[in-house]
Amino acid sequence: MNRRTVNTVIILGIVAVISILLIQMISINKTEAIQERNIAIQQREDSLNLIHFLDRTQIALRNVLNQIRTTSRDSSDVFEAVKQLDNNYFRVDFNSEINAFQLETWLKRELYNQSLHYDFQYGIYDCFDNTITYGSLISYSGTEFIADTLSNVHSPPADLKANTHYFTVFFPEVYNDLKPIQESNRFSPYVYLIAIVALVLIFFGFAVNTILRQKRLSEVKTDFINNMTHELKTPISTIGLSAEMIMRTDFDKEPEKLQRYASLIYKENKRLEHQVERVLKVAKLTKDKISLSKETMNLHELLLEVKDNFELHQTEKGGEVTTQLNAKHFELSVDPVHISNVCYNLIDNAIKYSDKTPIVEIRTSNDRKWFTIEIEDNGIGMRRENLKMIFDKFYRVPTGNRHDVKGFGLGLYYVKLIIEEHGGTIHVKSSIGKGTIFTIRLPYEA
Repeated sequence: MNRRTVNTVIILGIVAVISILLIQMISINKTEAIQERNIAIQQREDSLNLIHFLDRTQIALRNVLNQIRTTSRDSSDVFEAVKQLDNNYFRVDFNSEINAFQLETWLKRELYNQSLHYDFQYGIYDCFDNTITYGSLISYSGTEFIADTLSNVHSPPADLKANTHYFTVFFPEVYNDLKPIQESNRFSPYVYLIAIVALVLIFFGFAVNTILRQKRLSEVKTDFINNMTHELKTPISTIGLSAEMIMRTDFDKEPEKLQRYASLIYKENKRLEHQVERVLKVAKLTKDKISLSKETMNLHELLLEVKDNFELHQTEKGGEVTTQLNAKHFELSVDPVHISNVCYNLIDNAIKYSDKTPIVEIRTSNDRKWFTIEIEDNGIGMRRENLKMIFDKFYRVPTGNRHDVKGFGLGLYYVKLIIEEHGGTIHVKSSIGKGTIFTIRLPYEA
């Protein structure tokens, strides 16, 4: 999968997520607009119902008061006799004698005539001390009002004297029936939208990450094949050319050439065999197959041996390997062969990836738990995006126009594998044109 295809997939995915988000937002906005309109309609209906209820209740109670006045021949003004104390609570003042049963009958009839089919509770109070003299809860059964005798305060009194009483009517169910819808109790649909978008983004991010990883693995595989082909092509070409020369040359006159060509074929064949063996060995290496043979050894002596070896054999460019062995505790239980290979690999990379006279510095230090090795070079360095992949199997850092750096991308994979198998860690810092620092930390007890 090439870069253009990956970019196309990412762009299409982003467009799809944005489209889903926009469609959901438009849908939510329309739904909320409909809900708000319905709420407004419901609130207007509730307000109208409340107004109608209050008007009909005022009419019913005035009719009851008129019947009281007619029965007692009272000609006093009733304009302010009916008072609204709350949306479902009313008080009626009267100046006439009244019978409690007669009042209940008038209330039932007038409320029924006004289509006020609600349970109500009335009470007759003494206006001097505001104590209830008589009261009852009247329930509407669906066809008629029925008195709840258990709710009576006490037995109904005889006719109550004028100017000493008032009665109240309370509708316990009306306020809840006419209460407006509370918008604060509604659950915002944007919470669901955010959750859905978050899940989509997580899935999309996972898919993109998988695609990029597969693309990177494909590039690593291609790079490995190219490097492998290049590494194997040279000895194969040399062997073929030498074999051809043997076939064409008359060695009776120049027998020494036969020896030289045969020697060249033998060396290139060994080189080819060594490369194939090294690739197969490291490629098959996993944590489950590593068998460490640990022994207590002086790591400072090991590092000095590595330094002497490279100064003697590997620094054709000149250069130098310096040491600052400052660790106080430098004897650890490690596998000497693998740890030696780790150090050789890191210093070999430091020298190979250098565009000037290589200078490699090896430093050691320690704390209570860790022995630390730092290997710093002045090479070409690496970009930040390459640092997180350099320990992957077969991955090689791109070197631009430099084609003289050989390898299969297995060295640093092997290094990390061995360090982690010893219970340690390895980290890398690098800057383009300034060099690289590898930091190895090994525990004293692993």
